[in-house]
Amino acid sequence: MPVHEDRTTDSDVLVIGAGPVGLTCATFLARDGWKVTVLERWPSPYPRPRAVHFDDEVARLLAGTGLGPRLGDLTEAADTYEWRNAGGETLLRFDWSGLGPSGWPTASMMYQPDLERALVDAAEATGAVTVLRGHEAVQLVENPDAVRVTTRDTQGREHGFTAAWIVGADGANSFVRTHMPTEMLDLGFFYDWLIVDVRPHDHERIWNPVNLQICDPARPTTAVSGGPGRRRWEFMRMPGETVEGLNTEATAWQLLASWGLSPDNCTLERHAVYTFQAQWADIWRAGRLVLAGDAAHLMPPFAGQGMCSGIRDAANLAWKLHLVLTGEADPAVLDTYGSERGAHVQHAIGMSVELGKVICVTDPDTAAGRDAFMTGQGADPERILPPLPPAMLLEGVISAEPDRSAGKLSPQARVRHRDRTGLLDEVVGHGFVVASTSDPRAVLPREQVAFLDRVGARLLHLVPTGGTADPETAAFDVDDAYLPHLQAAGHTGVVIRPDHYLFGAARNPQELTALVAELEGQLASPQRSSAPVSPTSEVPAGNA
Repeated sequence: MPVHEDRTTDSDVLVIGAGPVGLTCATFLARDGWKVTVLERWPSPYPRPRAVHFDDEVARLLAGTGLGPRLGDLTEAADTYEWRNAGGETLLRFDWSGLGPSGWPTASMMYQPDLERALVDAAEATGAVTVLRGHEAVQLVENPDAVRVTTRDTQGREHGFTAAWIVGADGANSFVRTHMPTEMLDLGFFYDWLIVDVRPHDHERIWNPVNLQICDPARPTTAVSGGPGRRRWEFMRMPGETVEGLNTEATAWQLLASWGLSPDNCTLERHAVYTFQAQWADIWRAGRLVLAGDAAHLMPPFAGQGMCSGIRDAANLAWKLHLVLTGEADPAVLDTYGSERGAHVQHAIGMSVELGKVICVTDPDTAAGRDAFMTGQGADPERILPPLPPAMLLEGVISAEPDRSAGKLSPQARVRHRDRTGLLDEVVGHGFVVASTSDPRAVLPREQVAFLDRVGARLLHLVPTGGTADPETAAFDVDDAYLPHLQAAGHTGVVIRPDHYLFGAARNPQELTALVAELEGQLASPQRSSAPVSPTSEVPAGNA
């Protein structure tokens, strides 16, 4: 790992907030050799769960922090997610079994405090991340070449920190955001839900399905895994109820009783009322300040994309910050971070809201119409719901190629490279990937190979198992996944970004050369992006 010593600040990057997003971003930057300080206002890690789910793409990103070998112990697979009405009829059934396109389980349930402890271990193992707890940011001064942050510790003492860049991963009430010309755009979707986390004493009990949504107009309810050995219930606050009356231990036990749970057979770990909101920041980067995670967006939990979106933020931001810090990219590249992630997040928020409109129905007649429609469609999500947020980018640091492969999330399968066999990321490491059916080092001009080496790209010659190629670049397609995929699309090569999205695809060596030239040009002079549009997808709450 390269270490960059020519700094004129205490750290290269200050990350405000030691949640999953801040820790992931810090670790991604540290693996590229940057010195990162993470400042967290609370003196000890938050001991209660919040997020409980991540998808296969986010599992791939978490594996990139070094957590791959630990994810199996930290998670419980969620093979099925069902929605049922008050009578027990299935309204929707999501099959989440098996592996997703990113090579990891389609859906994983986890206990956030355990994940955060693992992320701290991964961050500190880099030797380039310092996590300081009990440091509340109280002042921020931005200069042309650096930013100075003043913190106050638990003893009331003040401390100063300087860095080239500040990442505000400090939650919904972001301190960093208050120093930016940023407004939170709001869809006006507000519902209060009581969150109840328990640890059943019967560890052998099988919950089938693992994740369940009860669309009962008398009390919409969620019952899902809270990670290995834990369960979560969410109960919507009904008309006439107060937050204070709902958020009591007695109410929690009363609501759990219908599920056969009591102090005799489980431990109540937490009860709290949350207001589900749908908001996003209109500006994600201003000067040397950048937002990520809940500081930039809030969404209802119904699509399970809150933390997932924040981890995607970290992956998108980290590789761009790295190239800006090395001087290989113009700082204006960071403007594409907000446009890329903002558009993607708005799709996720829009989907979450539309799912919420289905779930949060309290009128019996409207619920009856909804149920009739959904059961009439065979509980098939593809027939009932609009498409999930597209796993692709619509603008930003992507090629202007005409066939629209650019911006799509690249799949991951196993390869054999330099006598190692495993998932692509595990074998070749992180960074840009230039993969082709011809050896890229042989077909690209020397100056382009030098550019790719400077930005840390991995150049791979994709060959079938049993084929022959230069052992330095050969990547054998052991699962017969990559080569047929390229052939079916009419491509011979691709350029994949460090966050696993396709910069673009090529049909021949000449187009691959043009693609690399386009990448170099965009990093030097990025395209100015327009503001992302608002989501427009709708899900019927009644008859359709």
